[in-house]
Amino acid sequence: MPHTPTKPDRPAVPPQANASIPADGSPPLQNTPPFADISPARRLGNLPELLQWALLLGSSVLLGIVLHHFNVPAALLLGPMIVGIVMGTNSASIRIPRVGFVAAQSVLGAMIGGSMTAAIITSFVNDWPLVIGITFITLLASSFLGWLLCIRRVLPGTVGIWGSSPGAASAMVIMAEAFGADARLVAFMQYVRVVCVVTVASLVANFWVSSTLPAGTEIPVQDWFPAFDLTNFGLTLLVAGASAVLGVALRIPSGALLLPIITVMVLHINGWLDVELPEWFLGLTYAIIGWTIGLKFTPAVLHHAASALPKILLSIVVLIGFCAGISVLLVHFLDVDPLTAYLATSPGGLDSVAIIAASTHVDLPFILVMQSARFFMVLLIGPPLAKAVARFTPQS
Repeated sequence: MPHTPTKPDRPAVPPQANASIPADGSPPLQNTPPFADISPARRLGNLPELLQWALLLGSSVLLGIVLHHFNVPAALLLGPMIVGIVMGTNSASIRIPRVGFVAAQSVLGAMIGGSMTAAIITSFVNDWPLVIGITFITLLASSFLGWLLCIRRVLPGTVGIWGSSPGAASAMVIMAEAFGADARLVAFMQYVRVVCVVTVASLVANFWVSSTLPAGTEIPVQDWFPAFDLTNFGLTLLVAGASAVLGVALRIPSGALLLPIITVMVLHINGWLDVELPEWFLGLTYAIIGWTIGLKFTPAVLHHAASALPKILLSIVVLIGFCAGISVLLVHFLDVDPLTAYLATSPGGLDSVAIIAASTHVDLPFILVMQSARFFMVLLIGPPLAKAVARFTPQS
């Protein structure tokens, strides 16, 4: 019998090779680089986890101090976030536990809720057409940009629409996955936008504050360890924690942040709760949020979206510029200062913008009202709008 040559066995395809195929069945990204392995020298994941945590904490403290020394707003968010990105992209294996992130969101929700007053709510009621109108225009602009990314085949399926949503990042990732989009790419777009918004907003705030202070004016030294009422501090944490647990249990989108905002706001406005959150505790909260964002940037996610990154960044820059243009309307019609208007319209997320606003001399309650209004609108009409736009998006 003639000998039939046998083909050599093909190497097994690793599980991640099919990871670029979205859940909605749409074609994967074109020209996407393979999951290239990182050189052993750069694998932080090879280090003991205790050493990785020490490196994360030590580097974050050092960079946070440096940024704070140069009066960079939200230094305790930016520093940990930058360190988290560097470590995440170098294959660090540590992650912030879910309970830690939920706790941080609850504390931030308490801070936001405690910043609300009856006067601010009244102001919103009086100006609600303008607030809602600006918010809706922003949603339409972001959906249009996401639609362009989809029809230009920059991203598969409806990823571009979900990823362009201006706020509620974690909620959009969950909802997108439920509707069959590639959750990893949606998360990548959302958190790249968050990083860009935080960086640009911090630079703008720093430039604006520096340029508007009279010559020779010294910025007051922040007291990180002030005296505080332990009872009020405990009650604030109890209310925030219970609200966050209830929000998660009820599966409310972004419930760990949303429900504490509402609960603490109602209690605070009615005089039933005196919100007490020391600066050092808020600093730790900011760091946890920064680490959570930064460590999401893993090598696998970066390689998966590498070919689309330039166009994603372009869409983010356009959206930031569009929102900055809208802020002019607030300056003209509501007579607010330009920095407050810029932060109020900055395209999310609510948590990071709130941290930046809290560290600068701006109208914090007004910013929180504008950001909260968009946050609620994104949760309410974001999914229906994304589905409506998706109907006009080619899927093949």
